[in-house]
Amino acid sequence: MQTVNALSLTLAVNNWLAYTRQPRILHVFGHACNLINERREVLSIVTPQIGNGPFNLVVEDDVLFSKHLNAQSLISIRANQLNLGDLAINTSNAKLWSPCPDWEALHGKRDDITKLLLTNYQAPGLPLRGLRDTPITKNAQGYSTTDSLQSPISNSLLTSLVNADLPSSLTTAQQLAGLGVGLTPAGDDFIMGAILAVWILHPPEVASVLAKEVTNATTALTTSLSAAWLRSAGRGKAGILWHKLFDALISGDEIEIQKTMDNILAVGETSGADAMAGFISTMICWVEKVGAKNPHPALSQRERGSRPDKKA
Repeated sequence: MQTVNALSLTLAVNNWLAYTRQPRILHVFGHACNLINERREVLSIVTPQIGNGPFNLVVEDDVLFSKHLNAQSLISIRANQLNLGDLAINTSNAKLWSPCPDWEALHGKRDDITKLLLTNYQAPGLPLRGLRDTPITKNAQGYSTTDSLQSPISNSLLTSLVNADLPSSLTTAQQLAGLGVGLTPAGDDFIMGAILAVWILHPPEVASVLAKEVTNATTALTTSLSAAWLRSAGRGKAGILWHKLFDALISGDEIEIQKTMDNILAVGETSGADAMAGFISTMICWVEKVGAKNPHPALSQRERGSRPDKKA
């Protein structure tokens, strides 16, 4: 049995470990292993190369999970320890990491951020400078990301989200959910990026309802892993690469902004590019359609919910 120490985790990971009774392995990769429990909740065990995420348990060693585990490997959980096949992960000294960015600060700088993005990162025909050189412009296993994400449906989703039109947002998000191939289909990645933009564009009491309702309507239409990412975005949670981008947007450092964008674009074959397309397109749609008017979104008081739990 090889013992490795956990570096960091989130409150969601703590809860997963505390309340899971029937865990099983969902996926095994070189630098990550995804588990799922009886409630369809996902836990990702990852190396520092991948880093913090809403449901990530980060271990200190550069473990090659595919060398130790397979789909039938036994899993057991006890106090401060998770056993996976011949790996024992000690969580007793892991630091708690918050997956919620500072949405209030980001919303407060919304106008500066949208102006910066519109000025520097829009390209003809595509929403972000550099996207033409990424897989978003190519067919991925027969599925054209570009064609699907520049459709009337995706355009309708952008308009609905920036106008806080909940019924239309639900309809269009459900039409995009699950479109594509892979563990996180392109349509889902696009929705996730758009939802992260929603948290910046709208006040917290509006964003929380819009984001949660839209993502809740999509999770049953896609894969377990993609649903976990969508659900996290709906709760105002994001991975470390997005945190770094948001920090750069607050600072206004254009070199750091491009660097952090490039890191997101490099994720997966198309996942990072599709999520970035959703994010940038939503931000630019805000400027083009309603940003100058600075409207008060039309969600009713009854529909408005609480702010995201920053301790989560």
